[in-house]
Amino acid sequence: MAKLSLFDRRRQRVRTSLRKRAGDRLRLSVHRSGRHIYAQVIDDRAGKTVAAASTLEKDVRDASGANIGSAQDVGKRIAERAKAAGVTRVIFDRGGFLFHGRVKALADAAREGGLEF
Repeated sequence: MAKLSLFDRRRQRVRTSLRKRAGDRLRLSVHRSGRHIYAQVIDDRAGKTVAAASTLEKDVRDASGANIGSAQDVGKRIAERAKAAGVTRVIFDRGGFLFHGRVKALADAAREGGLEF
């Protein structure tokens, strides 16, 4: 069995605690790379993605995806798409990333957009 990195161990720990607390709420999952940031609202029971947004979309691809402004834009778009799909309450899955910088900016923008978590 391969040894897990500290990041992977933190990701497992976060997801395990989310599953215990989630109840009937969907999961707002965030992933960030050096160039882009991605967000998905996932229904774990059905195994389906309800809504998604990222900095790779055609209308925002020209702007830089590796900054707080882009993360705020993704947060607003994921909130709009989730509300259009009938989702207002989610549980925030930061993955293994610290709640700081771009991840925090995305979460705050999603809250302003109407998502509750």
